[in-house]
Amino acid sequence: MKKIKVVLNPVAGRGYSAKAETDICRFFEEEKVEFELQRTERTWHAAEIAEEAVTNGFDTVVAAGGDGTTNEVINGLMAAKNNGHPGGMLALLATGSGSDFTFNVGMPSDLQEACRRIAKGQAKVVDLGKLTLDDQPPRYFDNQMGIGFDGVVTVEARKFKRLRGMALYLPVVLKSIFVSNKATRVTVDYDGEKLELSTIQISIANGAREGGGFFMTPGAKIDDGLFDICIVEEVGKLEMLKLVPHFMKGTHVEQDCTRVLQAKKVVIESEDNLIAHFDGELLCTEGHRIECEIIPQSLRVIY
Repeated sequence: MKKIKVVLNPVAGRGYSAKAETDICRFFEEEKVEFELQRTERTWHAAEIAEEAVTNGFDTVVAAGGDGTTNEVINGLMAAKNNGHPGGMLALLATGSGSDFTFNVGMPSDLQEACRRIAKGQAKVVDLGKLTLDDQPPRYFDNQMGIGFDGVVTVEARKFKRLRGMALYLPVVLKSIFVSNKATRVTVDYDGEKLELSTIQISIANGAREGGGFFMTPGAKIDDGLFDICIVEEVGKLEMLKLVPHFMKGTHVEQDCTRVLQAKKVVIESEDNLIAHFDGELLCTEGHRIECEIIPQSLRVIY
């Protein structure tokens, strides 16, 4: 019988994840799944638990939380793989604020149905992104890495303690437009091609959706071996405000201020301070060089 490790972040979803724990356990018991649940206690604990679970012979590691929890778990799985152990298989339970990778994979947000699918164990193989910030050790991301406006939104979202999903991200997006809309002069190197421009937003994406319902890269596929790169050039506050409904529908890619590229490797450099996130978690507020590389067909995930 498969051994399943559930990594539950109790603070994900502004506490919703902790409230869902009883239901999650009941749903798995109804499916007669052999599982072990462990709560995270600190930042990066989910990565440590995931790596240890694979080392100890667990077949599947379930990330019960949001995109940040999932990000930590995939970093743990990749660390275990690099240590010579099988990377294990990822499963997702959407109890976080955004849970965008869950959506992009095709896993239902309904917890009972998700537990049924985990018990069934049908999986697909997807890509991951590998990023290096300045001279720091590399990390992996499953969905999107954003520079500029996305990073400001991530900083502002931390100030809201109760809301989740679109109820959280839409007000934060609107606030961020008027709090900080400063353009950044950057050099973008994508597969050897170079651009130099002023931009307010760069999304380097494996998946299509982020922020609980914003389709920054509507054409992105998690298994095509390519990043989709969305660059929004410098616009004013009112123009940015007009773009918000387009971000929610993915139609901003048709606007004159936006360009969409594809590449396997992307390097963003700037003398200005780069504010960036990866999978909804703050990456930096003073970065100067961010390198992203697609790692094709590197993760098995239940859907």
